[in-house]
Amino acid sequence: MIRMKKESKDDADEKRVERIHMLLDLHVKNLALIEEEEIHFGRGLNILTGETGAGKSIILGALGIALGKKASREILRRPEEDGLAEAVFAVTSPAQRQVLAELEIPVYDDQVIFSRRISSGRTISKINGETLPAQTLKRAGEAFLDVYGQNEQQTLLKKSRHLALLDAFAGEEIDGLKGDLSLAYRAYVDLKKEADSASLDLSARLREISFLEHEVEEIKEAELAIGEDLNLEAEYRKMKYASKITEELDRVRHLLSDESACGDLIAKAIHSLRQAEDYDSKIGDYLSALMDIESLISDVSGEIDSHLEDAAFDEERFYALEQRLDLINDLKAKYGRSIEEILAALEDKQKELFKLQDYDRYQEELKKRLTRAEEAYLDLARQVSARRKQAAKKLCARVSEALLSLNFLSANFQMRFTETSSYTAGGIDEAEFYISTNPGEEARPLSQVASGGELSRIMLVIKTELAAREDLVDSLIFDEVDAGISGKTAQAVARKLRRLGREVQVICITHLPLIAAEADRHFLIEKSLQAGRTVSGIRQLDEEETVRELARMISGDVISESVLENARQMRDAAAKEKRDQ
Repeated sequence: MIRMKKESKDDADEKRVERIHMLLDLHVKNLALIEEEEIHFGRGLNILTGETGAGKSIILGALGIALGKKASREILRRPEEDGLAEAVFAVTSPAQRQVLAELEIPVYDDQVIFSRRISSGRTISKINGETLPAQTLKRAGEAFLDVYGQNEQQTLLKKSRHLALLDAFAGEEIDGLKGDLSLAYRAYVDLKKEADSASLDLSARLREISFLEHEVEEIKEAELAIGEDLNLEAEYRKMKYASKITEELDRVRHLLSDESACGDLIAKAIHSLRQAEDYDSKIGDYLSALMDIESLISDVSGEIDSHLEDAAFDEERFYALEQRLDLINDLKAKYGRSIEEILAALEDKQKELFKLQDYDRYQEELKKRLTRAEEAYLDLARQVSARRKQAAKKLCARVSEALLSLNFLSANFQMRFTETSSYTAGGIDEAEFYISTNPGEEARPLSQVASGGELSRIMLVIKTELAAREDLVDSLIFDEVDAGISGKTAQAVARKLRRLGREVQVICITHLPLIAAEADRHFLIEKSLQAGRTVSGIRQLDEEETVRELARMISGDVISESVLENARQMRDAAAKEKRDQ
């Protein structure tokens, strides 16, 4: 279990450095091939490598589970024991704090711990030790981590996702307007529904008027007052049990005032103390206390006498209370659980009655309100659309330029807009990415022309542009971003990942040595056989181990001295480029 710890003053400088990155630790226990592992990630580019089937995807899967992703109990290595996925993040931005505050999640020491415990019976989700729904973990986790894998590569082909990517890039430029637009859309839709249903014929309207008039009159005749029911119920209860109250109070009165009662005994005690008062100063304290008690008993006795005089049962009043409470309870059954709700229902019914009694005027006013609501919506929708198009120009220009650095011979990246066939809460825009990767060739929809390798590079560039925004996540995970690429293209992607690692924390699973050579931290995932079962483990490599892993990735299990030298040269070249940046 990963626990919070207080850091000493001596750790302050190191703490400030480490807060630059986001994902601090990942703890995995009893999941798939993993017995128990704890990984400490660092700043910059964190590379994960290993042979096929070693369990690289399990690491990312466990991270997804910790952040609320659905977890099957079949993932448990030993079904009789609990599985655990736990991730510790540094809280580094106001946007993250806002999300946590909205979800009422406390933050300790600028850290947040996401935890999922999986058993054969149920799954327990926690953030900072507090049990929460998995959906809450998922919502909070989106503010901390962005995972790009092969599945997301396919979402880049979906036109429906393109506008969301643009809006994420535009950020604050449209966020406020989009909030206003959503409210305007809701107002328009509500009025549209009201207008569509406002078509009662005369006979139906007259029936509704008659029914409403009866209800309004029934409530008004009752002349209800807020709080009246509570006061009446208290009085009714008192009268209902008047005989019991009288009997018990009379018994108390006798106990206080009879010759052998406590009052008489206290009077005798006071008399005795007065006989000895002159001989011991302490006795005066006892005497004073008993005299206070005697006075209090006398007061209580007098109040009980008065109460008994007023406690006579009034049958007429009791019947009136019963009738009034029956009326109020009947109205509650029809119109609301309290007098406040009944009076609110009266106000609504009076408004509806007024509307039906002057129906033509109501319909005319409703049309005007609907027109104004539609105009307000369209005005905001057009403002959002204009800002989206401005943001699209910036994004497409940056993506086109960046793609050239990723070994595209030519890159003309565009976003084309059309209007939606109906109004939506997000506006009136439909948008789709277009691209041309050959000079003189017309741009076509991304889904029609991009290969797997091209999609990997395009998404890498888009993620890089999004990562430049301070209010977005600054911990990115790339799973197989090198799919479908090699040679110079792989080298260009490696450099891009290295540069990205200077801005945000990057965790990348790769099978290409050119990319792995850029690692700031290199983790090896490997399988072994323990007690007849396959186990996956992960460890951070030192420099020499990193060189040997690069050599394995280059030539396989047979590693010659020349291959090792080649691996060293790759690391040296990567280190030199980092220093020169």
